[in-house]
Amino acid sequence: MLETNITKGTFQFLNTLKKNNNREWFTEHKSAFKVEETKVKSFFSHVHDLLKTHDEIEKMKVFRIYRDVRFSKNKTPYKSNFSASFSRAGKHRRGGYYLQIESGNSFVAAGFWNPEKDDLLRIRKEWQVDTTELVEIINDTKFKKVWGQIVGDELKTAPKGFDKEDPNIEFIRMKQFIFVKKFTDDEVLSNNFANEVNDSFQTIRPYFDLMSSILTTTMNGESLLD
Repeated sequence: MLETNITKGTFQFLNTLKKNNNREWFTEHKSAFKVEETKVKSFFSHVHDLLKTHDEIEKMKVFRIYRDVRFSKNKTPYKSNFSASFSRAGKHRRGGYYLQIESGNSFVAAGFWNPEKDDLLRIRKEWQVDTTELVEIINDTKFKKVWGQIVGDELKTAPKGFDKEDPNIEFIRMKQFIFVKKFTDDEVLSNNFANEVNDSFQTIRPYFDLMSSILTTTMNGESLLD
């Protein structure tokens, strides 16, 4: 039976790990980690099942607790969170879902983290022509209440080949196209958290549908799919 809630024990373990972020402590408490990891993985699987009621999901990926410190100034070996991503199925479905559980820093995110070069150019060319449908979607009252403003890395000026005075430059200079919704610890621990996560993901769908349509067609509206 899948876990349908996040428990206080998960936060307690992560907070203790954060204070004792070293290999010696982690080795001594590996069994406690395994207990919490199993519970959270089960919860992620529950969210995965909820997602599949309204979207086609290809796979769920649970990220490892171990940090890659090779290119980081922060050399602590472990993350202080559990996280997972959910990939949509098929070439005609674009966008991805992300869920992170961490005391004081739990959130869901959805969108396009690092579009490939060709995809990024295609998106920018679309915004150069028209952002009407995009603006309507992200300014919808229900959508905005859940997701707020679009965020992501962006250029300081116009990308090569685009006019810095373009009326849609605020979107054209973006390199990522992400929405984030944060949750308090009390919200994460509530019995309704999984449904709140799923409802948030379901609300992003009009944005995913628009971006999928853009990324699977040419500027002339011709399909790029075989």
